[in-house]
Amino acid sequence: MSRGFRRNALIGAGLATALAAGTVVVACQSSGGSSATPKLSVADPYIPLPATPGGMGAGYLTVRNDGGSDRLVKVTSPSAGSVTMHRSTEQTMEEVGELDVPAHGTLDLARGGNHLMIMDWAKQPALGDELELDLEFAKAGTVVVKVPVKPLTYRPGS
Repeated sequence: MSRGFRRNALIGAGLATALAAGTVVVACQSSGGSSATPKLSVADPYIPLPATPGGMGAGYLTVRNDGGSDRLVKVTSPSAGSVTMHRSTEQTMEEVGELDVPAHGTLDLARGGNHLMIMDWAKQPALGDELELDLEFAKAGTVVVKVPVKPLTYRPGS
């Protein structure tokens, strides 16, 4: 082999290695959204006053996320024996085990969609009460929210 050929082969191999390393770095940076730390906040929480004393209640709120994706995996409350997550469609309502919180997005718990069902009240809620909900996320841990009890007909922004 000639000296020039060997030199060109070594330069080519070095360039290929550098390009491959650059591709790996770019690929790792591109997939960072799912492994990034979630940055969660809760807005507009409320519980409509249950229609019947001791009856089930619903919980609504918005989880805002300015970071990586997460999942709401459990909700509890010292004010209730049971809090479950549900998804409503046009024809059905079903309990779900978790709800996704997208990276740089929101999880809306609202009438007619995803929501919380609250049962077995420790004390019958009254208008103006603030009840605690403990939202447990897969990555971010527990976020404690004080949720006001509003009239049954309350709609945010009204």
